[in-house]
Amino acid sequence: MQKGHDDRAMDKTGVVASKRSAGILLFRRRSGQLEVLLGHMGGPFWARKDDGAWSIPKGEIDPDEDQLAAARREFAEELGLAVPDGKLIELGEVKQSGGKFVTAWALEADLDPERVVTGTYEMECPPKSGKRASFPVLVRVEWF
Repeated sequence: MQKGHDDRAMDKTGVVASKRSAGILLFRRRSGQLEVLLGHMGGPFWARKDDGAWSIPKGEIDPDEDQLAAARREFAEELGLAVPDGKLIELGEVKQSGGKFVTAWALEADLDPERVVTGTYEMECPPKSGKRASFPVLVRVEWF
């Protein structure tokens, strides 16, 4: 696949292929309350935002990769920790407003956000400058 003008993947016929992601949502029970673990996305676009900037650890599925394997890989890449042991609950798939499809699983487990060592990504910044910069995938991880 090659990239289109808006960075979406195109197949060899030039048809834009929908991006697909997979992720794992950790949840726990505290004092009768259900809490979920979310991460605040990093990078310049999200730096001064809060609404819509929180997400489950997720990422794109590589071609020919199993969705659950991708979810486990992305969890480890984004949080720097292995997926805790436990029974995964398939949550299904949603289509985000930008057209990306996300498949997710839930897992009841506890995780200390202080142990997270987030991965990084590189991008051109500022846009069209020819300069590349590295940013953390997540800047904060918290229970909600």
